Amino acid sequence: MSVLPFLRIYAPLNAVLAAPGLLAVAALTMPDMSGRSRVALAALLAVIWAAYLLQMVATLLKRREGDVRNRTPAIAIDVLAVLVPLAAFLLVGTPDRSLYCAVWLLKPLRDSTFFPVLGRVLANEARNLIGVTTLFGVVLFGVALAGYVIERGIQPEKFGSIPQAMWWAVVTLSTTGYGDAIPQSFAGRVLSGAVMMSGIGIFALWAGILATGFYQEVRRGDFVRNWQLVAAVPLFQKLGPAMLVEIVRALRPRTVPAGAVICRIGEPGDQMFFLVEGRVSVATPNAVELGPGAFFGEMALITGEPRMATVSAATVVSLLSLHSADFQMLCGSSPEIAEIIRKTALERRGTAPMASPY
Repeated sequence: MSVLPFLRIYAPLNAVLAAPGLLAVAALTMPDMSGRSRVALAALLAVIWAAYLLQMVATLLKRREGDVRNRTPAIAIDVLAVLVPLAAFLLVGTPDRSLYCAVWLLKPLRDSTFFPVLGRVLANEARNLIGVTTLFGVVLFGVALAGYVIERGIQPEKFGSIPQAMWWAVVTLSTTGYGDAIPQSFAGRVLSGAVMMSGIGIFALWAGILATGFYQEVRRGDFVRNWQLVAAVPLFQKLGPAMLVEIVRALRPRTVPAGAVICRIGEPGDQMFFLVEGRVSVATPNAVELGPGAFFGEMALITGEPRMATVSAATVVSLLSLHSADFQMLCGSSPEIAEIIRKTALERRGTAPMASPY
């Protein structure tokens, strides 16, 4: 029997269960808590642990059934969430047992897509990140050496060795400024100012590299997803790769819930729609439904007239929208597609039984 329904029940509860569990861990560190309260919180931790045990069993059974795609992080987190508190209960003294439940911090991250994206960003930007890190190390050692030479005679207890000066260098480069080690000489203060400015630049480089990497990764994911959606539309399947790239860049994906109005009669039309998944209902005297592969809303772009019918989602639908300027670009670069769209628009405006002018 498949365990998928079981997983669907418990997977969304990871964060919901982790939050009271971690609050209980924090509360149990309070020395003035009554014995009854401690027992109640310990019982809460036991209940949460039991729920995580069931989830771990379900995850392992799912793996046994053969569905192991992208499940290694989830399996590892599920196992740690169960075995670490269990080992603490069996091997650690009573006061510290609950602290090991802090491993449940990982639970809300179990199904997150952030870490795969972060891994790809780090892999793609590894060379630049290593370069900036190397620069940081060189500056750090050089600053610590300079601080040692300048301040060792004035503050031997703070700058008496390069490792001691390195602590000051780290604090200053990060612009944290704890104030526990402050240069006293004029040269030392000038050095501190230069170090602070250098630190701002280095950390800005790190942030810029990561921000650019995340942006490119998100753009790449969106492009692949949009490519798959566009390729599913029969009208575009005969296009060459170069033209398909232009279409992917022009079309905007959109998901509409069932019952929602996509376009309303009488409104100005500045875009048309291609239906990828689901069905839409066109409210005309001869009401019709359109399914995957169909398109609608083109009449307003061709004639410039207001919408001639209201179109709503009969089911949850996945759409691709094409704005007026991109429609003109498509018509100019792909006459075949433009002719199909115009021919369909004329048929819908005519008197054919399946016609529906919108």
